[in-house]
Amino acid sequence: MGVASYYRATAADTPVFPALSGVREADVCIIGGGFAGLNTALGLAERGQRDVVLLEADTVGHGASGRNGGFVFGGFSRGEDALLAELGPVAARRLYQGTQHAVDLIRTRIARHGIACQATDAGVLWANWFRDPAPLRARQALLAEHFGTQWDWVSRDELAAQVSTRRYSEALFERNALHFHPLDYAHGLARVASGLGVALHEGSPAIALERAGQGWRVRTPQGEVQARQVVLSCGGYLAGLRREVDAGVLPIATYVMVTEPLGPRLDEAIRTRAAIYDTRFAFDYYRPLPDTRILWGGRISVRDRSPEAVKRLLRRDLLKVYPQLEDVGIDYAWSGLMSYARHQMPQIGQVDEGLWLAQAFGGHGVAPTTLAGEVLASAIAEGDPRWREFGRYGLVSAMKPAGFLGAQLSYWWYQARDAWKDRMEGHPR
Repeated sequence: MGVASYYRATAADTPVFPALSGVREADVCIIGGGFAGLNTALGLAERGQRDVVLLEADTVGHGASGRNGGFVFGGFSRGEDALLAELGPVAARRLYQGTQHAVDLIRTRIARHGIACQATDAGVLWANWFRDPAPLRARQALLAEHFGTQWDWVSRDELAAQVSTRRYSEALFERNALHFHPLDYAHGLARVASGLGVALHEGSPAIALERAGQGWRVRTPQGEVQARQVVLSCGGYLAGLRREVDAGVLPIATYVMVTEPLGPRLDEAIRTRAAIYDTRFAFDYYRPLPDTRILWGGRISVRDRSPEAVKRLLRRDLLKVYPQLEDVGIDYAWSGLMSYARHQMPQIGQVDEGLWLAQAFGGHGVAPTTLAGEVLASAIAEGDPRWREFGRYGLVSAMKPAGFLGAQLSYWWYQARDAWKDRMEGHPR
């Protein structure tokens, strides 16, 4: 079960949870065993809610939560300048700071529960693909002035001491960031939640959701949960339970590969242990792994590709930045689906009485899914109204199937714009 990825191959300890069988009652039923569902379950358990059931169609962390780049840092896919314009300074800062607190909570949970997930607390570099430093200076100033966040300036010479490439100029360094093995972290969350009394069930797809008195009835192939409240957190792997929920997101594919172990050669290319991404719209994201491999991700598409196709695409991207690695072997490659909303923000809130939602974390999910879990857990357990702060970013239609074409065309347009700017600057090839 599960995609053949580096994470699957190297998972420290994979817990197994039984399929749901028979009829049971619960206060809360969570549908989806990715980060959003797991964080909600754990948040509820930490608040004293013991009667919680989590249903996962495949295995815990099967989707984007167990396949992503492993970056843990603040913010959303939606840019900070857009948040400021749309929400105003107070609300924008509050949402952004929520993701910063989520990074701190992830660190705390790893330490408190001894979650072995290769956590590397070395920050994240945002490397300038182009020569104009103005966008970096502008973002640095915006974050400091409006979001209370300091990203450090990294000069060209300082960056050259960390990465051996002619591709970048300068960079910004986000100190409050780490990277980790996301599938191991998902498994860790599942074990902790289970230890606090959450009933987790794998191989238990929700095939029907319907009203039952004051609550809800969730049916699986072999069982049924009667719950007072339900949380939908299926990400890009839509369950087909509520039309407006599935219509609100596009499942978009992204690609990741992992090299063979490089040994001492890793430092010939990458000497920092920070994770790295660049300033293009269609950016690369990558990080050195503890076993001296490089994990490299990038591209978005409306379709999955075979591992061999992913290798070909991403190997070409890797060599644009580090041509000295031309002879390096690629041991793993995979793709997976993320859920994107048209407004590029997560959809967090209440769909119906007692029916909650957490989805559309595509492209920037680890900290925001942690925030979502806290927001929904405090709403359900304590009546906390903080979820209403996401009301500006609701269930707008993703306009499928035309939305798929629009997303692909938009990506190609931005990719072409990046390439044109590249040519105008006369970058080395």
